[in-house]
Amino acid sequence: MSDLEKLIKSRKAKIVLLGLGYVGLPVACLFAKAGFSVIGVNRGREKVDLVNNSISPIKGDEPGLDTLLKKVIKAKKLSATTDYSVCKEADVVLIAVETPVDPGTLTPKYDALKSALKSLGPNLQKGSLVIVESTIAPGTMKNLVVPILEEESGLKLNRDFYLGHCPERVMPGKLLKNLKNYHRVVGGFTPQTAQVMKEFYKTFVTGDLDLTDVTTAEVVKTTENYYRDTEIAFANQLALLCESVGVNVYEARRLVNKVEDRNVHLPGAGVGGHCLPKDSLLNVSPLRTKNNSDAFLAVKMADLTREVNDFMPIHVINLLLDALKEAGKKLQTSKVVLLGYSYLADSDDTRNSPSQIFIDKFNRRSKNIIIHDPYVAEHSEKSLEEALTDADAAVFMVAHKQYKNLNLDKLKNLMRTRVLIDGRNIFDKGKARAAGFIYKGVGNI
Repeated sequence: MSDLEKLIKSRKAKIVLLGLGYVGLPVACLFAKAGFSVIGVNRGREKVDLVNNSISPIKGDEPGLDTLLKKVIKAKKLSATTDYSVCKEADVVLIAVETPVDPGTLTPKYDALKSALKSLGPNLQKGSLVIVESTIAPGTMKNLVVPILEEESGLKLNRDFYLGHCPERVMPGKLLKNLKNYHRVVGGFTPQTAQVMKEFYKTFVTGDLDLTDVTTAEVVKTTENYYRDTEIAFANQLALLCESVGVNVYEARRLVNKVEDRNVHLPGAGVGGHCLPKDSLLNVSPLRTKNNSDAFLAVKMADLTREVNDFMPIHVINLLLDALKEAGKKLQTSKVVLLGYSYLADSDDTRNSPSQIFIDKFNRRSKNIIIHDPYVAEHSEKSLEEALTDADAAVFMVAHKQYKNLNLDKLKNLMRTRVLIDGRNIFDKGKARAAGFIYKGVGNI
């Protein structure tokens, strides 16, 4: 691998990145900025054309991404294509494709990963380094990635090509910042592979690059998101408790967190995104085939975490029903405005959005709902004022800046009935009620 290491250090290594989504595009831009020649491969022609025309397909608030994309395209350091044959010239191939979970079996759905590997295999050149950045279940590198690549390429791991796993750690709205500053776990099939990967990533990563094996890297990434998902589930459970006993969850949380090493997370209207709703399930997926009590309890904990967080948008509907009843209104004849369709504030990312769970449940009882989101094209045709005019209830699912800046007096003048359901603690309950609203917030009713 010494030749590859020399190419990396001199910035002469040719890079191909499979997948140009929320991870792939900013990663490609950062390696291009570092001086490498990068080609992004994406199956969809629309995204390829946008990138080649210096237009980011990511429409949320992503500081610096639009500018960086224009810069590296202009410098001819980055281009995009749908043709996998460009992998034949690659020294390093990175894979950043989606890895969802089947909602029925709760097991990994690796359709995109398998497709990328099978397309890469026949085009993989000897001496190449392949790095999987996608988040995957423990054991996936050994049991899925290696067999497919060896079969499709006719090459042998650690003799003809090299393989590692360096899972991304990013959040929409902070993509470039996270990629540059966060610590990374660098897992190689051999220590030498991990060391070369470290040389590669330190061309733009300022955080620690911790060397380990591929399976440990898989466990670390899925565990950190499982941990966060569980912390949020605990916060949501606390919110439900506080509602039942008449306590403001945010005040209780503040007082708990005054104690050193306490960090109760924020509750809310649900957990979305590509990572948290499935990484806890990826983490325990190897245990689902085990038939013993230890495995059962470990899996049960992950499933319960998911059950609590998936329940929260349904709980928001329950708060809405209670508030409408208090206002003397029926759901079927009320105009309900749902505010926020993405899963995260000031982002266009709608993957596993809690709002979709809300809408699916709501539509079983009424179709009289208006959806507004300034970052999601299909729900931004109406202005916020137009959406809220003559509304009977405003349900805030996402804390977009536009919503946080909304004046309560303006809101009440737009609405027909003053019902305010606050899923993200955007408004002060006392001020909202003083303004004449029937206010119900998650953990604060």
